[in-house]
Amino acid sequence: MVVLLTIAGAVITLAGIRAVSSIFGPVVLALVLVIAVAPVRGWLAARGAPVWVLVAVPLLIVLTVLLGMVTVLAVSVAQLASIIPTYSDRFTALTDQAREFAARFGVGTEQVNQALAAFDPSQVFQLVQTLFGGLLSIGSSLFLIAVLLLAMCLDAGAFGRIVSSGSDRRPALVNALAEFGRRTRRYLVVSTVFGMLTATLDVGALILLDVPLPLLWGVLALITIYIPNIGFIIGLVPPALLGLLDGGVRTMVLVIIAYSAINVVTQSFILPKFLGDAVGLSTTVTLLSLIVWTFVLGPLGAILAIPLSLLTRALLIDSDPSATWAAALISLEEPEDARGPEKAAGKTAEGGDDAEPGPR
Repeated sequence: MVVLLTIAGAVITLAGIRAVSSIFGPVVLALVLVIAVAPVRGWLAARGAPVWVLVAVPLLIVLTVLLGMVTVLAVSVAQLASIIPTYSDRFTALTDQAREFAARFGVGTEQVNQALAAFDPSQVFQLVQTLFGGLLSIGSSLFLIAVLLLAMCLDAGAFGRIVSSGSDRRPALVNALAEFGRRTRRYLVVSTVFGMLTATLDVGALILLDVPLPLLWGVLALITIYIPNIGFIIGLVPPALLGLLDGGVRTMVLVIIAYSAINVVTQSFILPKFLGDAVGLSTTVTLLSLIVWTFVLGPLGAILAIPLSLLTRALLIDSDPSATWAAALISLEEPEDARGPEKAAGKTAEGGDDAEPGPR
């Protein structure tokens, strides 16, 4: 009964959020952005800055980033829409070459035609335009986001004091909210730094390979770093396909090799070492959260999947002292009370043989 009621409540809640996604999405985005620039506010407050500076500086930082991102996306999407029709003849030539190549190995023309009919490059670019179009809708909600940011920046100081005052009555909830802010901020900052590094290297590789619209694909690489599990594939397919249409198979292969080398090194070997246990979600939970929040909020939900999942965890699990088993279940980290004394000691000792690494 508990499981059924929980599922029913989740379905009703998500359906309600989806119905007001045009409002809920900007609200969550504004909240995440305010959390991201909270250290700037703290740094200014520690130096005795007046209240209007504490509000204006973080607000200007966020609005500058949003306006710059929307401008780059708008220009790039317009260029992409104008360049796609010019490759129709090139695609026809590639299909003819594919038929000739398949005929050498005894593959029938009908089978090749069916395979080519299922593969349409315009559909791939249409998906990219849909993703960017969903993000460009932020531009239409920019006024709402700016108002929300201003309100949240004005209320940030008082909100923090009120939440801290409840530590005596609801210590678990206060700690859960503080942990949510810390994890979200660390996730955003580290992901942004490595996303900019990855995007810069990707743009440089695309320029060397003479692939059209390298800035657009660099922005796509930066955005997709916030999309867990499948972000790398989303960022790779469009430039690789455009490299095939513009420079042939050799260019496509070189794009795939360059992207794989850059992203595997940065996202698989370096990024997890800096993120550590900031996310605290297992791979399965991360993938499910990506599917759910994308379904509920669209493209913006794919980018906010991790922060939204962290907020859900803070409110429903971390705020309940008796739900340590649920926290361990979604992070696949054995709870402290389930470990033996030797493992618990090994967990706290640095470099101990029994130390168990946290989730990446």
